[in-house]
Amino acid sequence: MTLVTGASGLVGAHLLLKLVQKNVKVRALYRTESKLETVKRIFGYYVDNPDQIFDKITWMACDITDVPTLERAFENIEQVYHCAAYISFDPNHYKKLQKSNVEGTANVVNLCIEKAVNKLCYVSSIAAIGSKGSQPITETTEFNPTDASVYALTKNAAELEVWRGTQEGIPAVIVNPGVILGPGQWNQGSGTFFSKNSKPQKYFLPGGTGFVGIDDVVDSMMSLMESEISNERFILVSENLSFKEIQSRIAKAFGTKPPTKAIKQWQLELFWRLDWLRNKLVGSRRILSKAMTKSLQSEDTYSKEKIEMALGSTLRPLDDMITFCCSAYQQDNSSY
Repeated sequence: MTLVTGASGLVGAHLLLKLVQKNVKVRALYRTESKLETVKRIFGYYVDNPDQIFDKITWMACDITDVPTLERAFENIEQVYHCAAYISFDPNHYKKLQKSNVEGTANVVNLCIEKAVNKLCYVSSIAAIGSKGSQPITETTEFNPTDASVYALTKNAAELEVWRGTQEGIPAVIVNPGVILGPGQWNQGSGTFFSKNSKPQKYFLPGGTGFVGIDDVVDSMMSLMESEISNERFILVSENLSFKEIQSRIAKAFGTKPPTKAIKQWQLELFWRLDWLRNKLVGSRRILSKAMTKSLQSEDTYSKEKIEMALGSTLRPLDDMITFCCSAYQQDNSSY
């Protein structure tokens, strides 16, 4: 049996669909039952009867920081896809990020060792890889904790837990996706690119980063787990784009006007300071941190050479995925 943590997330839900379609027996871990309806909705973008897929999965409520429950989840498990993570760039959430991303991953790794699983796939992030300025970033680019976001710090530390597992005999692969574009979660993460740009926007963010479609992420993960490749990490980025370009492509797919004005550097610097002050005064959640501001101004480029060479296939351009996501958003929002 195959175990999937973070099964109700964007990656987890799409991974479950493809595993079930390949007749893989799956145990899926989730924390919040209400999110399972989102999983069914995601299945519904691809199949006529999502309940049929959903009912073939063995569902289990489990927090990866709850070791006794997690231990029961590992019974008769041969492969593990560790997709669970807490995502926040708010410096005030560092302890929460540390507990979920680092301690939780350590728990998963420890049980992989104890149960002698055949292979582990960990979903990390390009945030856990260093920057080389104008040079393309590769899997060997050294991580620099200076000015890194709290999310990046904990994802990098989680990777170290996976490498510890490989030293204790567990074959593993790590994938470092860029910003993942996929349908279903419109009010968080990359989904907000679609919800916000479904209406005309005046402004675009100044920098850029690496993007990848959810289909390439899941296909790469499954191919790596089926292969003899182990103890390697792989960047998953199909296109390096400016935020202006990605917002413009989405606007075009929606048939709306693309943004024309860049948010200035001084505006971002002012915004994060005002955001910090608001947090101190009223305790509101941070929206923009200093580390995020620096990230939004950079234009890092990521190499996809290693994954394409390893799998002998090419990561797909993003236009079809953008069109598909826009269509799914319109389907979910009948008032569009």
